Amino acid sequence: QVQLVESGGDLVQPGESRRLSCAASGILFKIYSMGWFRQAPGKQREWVAGISAESSTDYADSVEGRFTISRDNDKNTVYLLMNSLKPEDTAKYHCNARLNEDWSRESGFWGRGTQVTVSS
Repeated sequence: QVQLVESGGDLVQPGESRRLSCAASGILFKIYSMGWFRQAPGKQREWVAGISAESSTDYADSVEGRFTISRDNDKNTVYLLMNSLKPEDTAKYHCNARLNEDWSRESGFWGRGTQVTVSS
């Protein structure tokens, strides 16, 4: 049974940082590309960042330079370090595991998400 469990979401102030984690089980983690998506109320889910099995990374324009995705294959965990948070980053953040890097398509396994709220 595949499980992706996100953690680290919280209420933070604009400009602050936060690190999200996603622990995976039930998959051979090291061969999967891992991604973070987010969904704000009333909006479609959007891709945020992705990291390949070879640890190459890619980011949405809206977070480039502020967010960093990384992975620890020994811990079966992927991280999203979010710096300089803005109110428009407020969303539920979901972890995704897939065997491709076409982040424009819905694919693979999903976690239930962790809420990040950026507000003063």
